[in-house]
This record gives sequence, structure tokens and C-alpha cells, in this order.
Amino acid sequence: MMKCNLGIVFAMCLSLLGMTGITAAESVKRPPNVIVILTDDLGYGDLGSYGNEVIDTPNLDQMANEGVRFTNAYASASNCTPSRAGLLTGRYPIRSGMAHQVLFVNDTHGLPLEEITIAEMLKESGYQTAIIGKWHLGHTETFWPTQHGFDYYYGLPYSNNQNPLALYRNRQKIEEPVVQQTLTQRYTSEAINFIRDNKDRPFFIYIAHTFPHVPLYASEDFVGKSEASLYGDVVEELDWSTGAILKSLKAMGLDQNTLVIFTSDNGPYQGGVTAGLRSTKGTAWEGGYRVPFIARWPGEIPENKVSNGISMNIDLLPTIATITRSELPKGRKIDGRDITSMLKGSHDSPHEKLYFFADDDIAAVRTQNWKAVLSGRYRGVNRWFPDHDLKLLFDMNADPQERYSVESTHKDQWEKMMRFYREGRKEFGLSARHKSR
Repeated sequence: MMKCNLGIVFAMCLSLLGMTGITAAESVKRPPNVIVILTDDLGYGDLGSYGNEVIDTPNLDQMANEGVRFTNAYASASNCTPSRAGLLTGRYPIRSGMAHQVLFVNDTHGLPLEEITIAEMLKESGYQTAIIGKWHLGHTETFWPTQHGFDYYYGLPYSNNQNPLALYRNRQKIEEPVVQQTLTQRYTSEAINFIRDNKDRPFFIYIAHTFPHVPLYASEDFVGKSEASLYGDVVEELDWSTGAILKSLKAMGLDQNTLVIFTSDNGPYQGGVTAGLRSTKGTAWEGGYRVPFIARWPGEIPENKVSNGISMNIDLLPTIATITRSELPKGRKIDGRDITSMLKGSHDSPHEKLYFFADDDIAAVRTQNWKAVLSGRYRGVNRWFPDHDLKLLFDMNADPQERYSVESTHKDQWEKMMRFYREGRKEFGLSARHKSR
């Protein structure tokens, strides 16, 4: 069985200190590097900077102190596959046909090849691109990550609770069954290696961690370390991983020319917390959609900023296009907006509204101050506890926990939200369902 420990990874990081890297002055002459770190099922309240007092996350807390922390950032879906489609394409997942698709072992479809990902956009600008970790957007050869703009792939094709499960490097299967205890450490090593190999040219790395999706695994260095049991061990190892990557950037003189973003694909499933937000993964409630979002870019993003403007992971593509001076994909609707100003701490969102989906319909509409909820559950009807055909309006400033609907006392605001809803359903070409609203 493969053995991997922190000593090996730290030794590698230390060796990087002796490598010839570009100087800070040289690095600013070229386009910035971009690293997006995506966790799987991490809760809004799982980090110290978001109020957690049990799980120890010093590296991510420092990252927040050295950059900006968003308090109203959202995934584009409340589960894995559609959220990743939205993040990479800058489009609501319903546009690519991925809104209600969670891919399983026997599925043969995936993200359509006509969709243009962040990686494909950046390759046109001369970037080297890599995905390290979980893909989950199609595991047949047609939809493999290297078909979607990634020069290098190391990771799992889908969630770690599916079987059979193998670890791949590009198209080569390198391990089956997978030793999941060491995945976080190996992802970290791969990321640092890619940074080292491409330190003299612009690069984009999408690090899509396997955890804290269940089943949970942590390395020997972290098992039993956290007061929050195994879940806490896993999150603390993810925190270590982020710290190791940031240290490697500094060691190679890339720190001031690299934007690093940390977020989650959706809310928690088992073990995580939402900081008091309602419900969890798989729903249109805040606990399913709202995620931690931290960005750091020394010299470009001011330190210790907090932005409460609404945003969504679909905003990454147009924002990265702006900072890298890349051309936006043509011939398609980009739903995301450039949030460069929010990265610098502005509270002003470029979005008038955001849409949350359940299957192939709009489940909720969110504006800066209000949220209308029409269906709470991702998979539609739960016959024991119906969570559809709702008519709820929440004042998100007064009641972010979505406890008390004010639809009956704010009729004008409700009708405004329903106008957004109807406009959205028309734009997305949805059926006549809920047409009475």
C-alpha cells in the first residue's frame, strides 16, 4: 500500500526553497497565475474565519486575513456535478444540460464538448492548465478532463463513495483500489510539482479535493488530531494542504503574481456545519447553497477585507478573464459577472438576482436583501415531507436563517421576486409548471 506522510511533502517543499525561481519583479511582468481550490461538501461554518471554534484552520484563517472573505457567496447548485459545471463554464448548469445530473459509475454522458471551461479559455492565452482531484463531469473518454482544456489530470473521475474507484494520471489508471487516507497529501504534492514545473510561465490549477465528501479519510498525521472527530481531522488536513501550497508559492517567488481562491462545491452533508443557516446539501435553502469563499492575491487584493455582496461560482470565469486579459467565450450566454471589485472588498454585487435550481426548475430567487423560496428540496417531491410548491419570502438581512416568511406582509416585494422568477423560466426555456405564480 502506498505510504505518504507530511515529512515527505514538507521535505519536498523545503527543497523548493533552494530552486531557482523568478523574482517578484520578474513575476509581475507576465499574466497572473490562478489557483482555484475547491472542497467537496464543506460547510459554510466549518472554518475558523467563519465562526468555527472547534476545527483548527490557521492557514485558511490567515489566508482570509491576507485577502478577502465573502459572506454571501453561493455555489451554482447544491450538489457535486452541476455545481462544478457552473464553476468551470460561468453558466448556470441548466444551460449545459447538467442541472439535474449527478453522475454515477454507469453514466456515459458528461459536460458537453461545446461548453468552454476556464481551462480552455486560459489555454488560448498561453496558460498551462491542470486539474488535481475530483472531476465528476463525465468519466468516459469523450468527456475526460483533458478533453476540456486541461493539460494535466491527476485524481478521481467521480465521488469517492462510488465503486469501482480508481486513481488516474491523465488517462492512465495508476491505483485501484484507491488509498484514500493519503489523497489530500498526494493532491498537495501534485499541485506543488505542477507549480515547480511551470514556475516560468503562467499556469492555472484547479485543485478539486475529494473531501470532506463521505466516506471520510485522513492521513496518519491528522487522524485523532481534531476536537471535531474524523470530520475535523479531514478539514484540518485540507487547511494544511492550502498552507503548503501558499508556502510553495512564496518559496518560488510567485506569491505576488498568483490569485488563490478557496471555496466549496456546495453545503455539508454529514458532519459539517452551516453557521446556523437552514438545511444542508441537496436543498435550495441557504445551508445547501451558501459556501465559504476566500481569495488572496498580495498587492492586488487588500488585506483583511470582507464583502457581503451576493456572488456565485459562475462568476469565476468572467473574473479570471478580466484579471488575465483573456477573451470571454463567444457564442454563448455567460451568466457570471466580473467580481474583481468585490475581490477588493466592495459590497456592491454586479448581480441583480441569482437563481437556485431544483432538478430542472428554479427553486429560489436571491437578491441582495431578499430570497423567495419555491421549492426547498433538490430532488423535487419528498412524499413524507413535501418541500415543493412553496410560497416563502425572507428578509435576508433580518432573517438569514430563513425562519419566518414575510410574503403576506411584503406583497410588492413578493411580486417583484415572482417577476424575476417568471423572467428566468422564460429565459431558460422551462415548462409551464408554476405558471400561475
